[in-house]
Amino acid sequence: MATLNTQQYDALERAIIDGRRIAVYRPGNREVVVVPKRLRLRSGREMIEANHPTTGDRLELYIDEIDGFEVVR
Repeated sequence: MATLNTQQYDALERAIIDGRRIAVYRPGNREVVVVPKRLRLRSGREMIEANHPTTGDRLELYIDEIDGFEVVR
């Protein structure tokens, strides 16, 4: 996934504001559930700063390295 469409940005921004979890799908059929904290640019690449909901570990997920995501309802 190189970029997000406007509905996906809206959903991600709303998840950040509301503190909702998202399920991020990564290559190789891997899924990770995180709580997104920020959307930012690093070296010209969009990145989601997130925390693992159980351990609290900080994760950095680059948008161009994921296959997709969905907000956990």
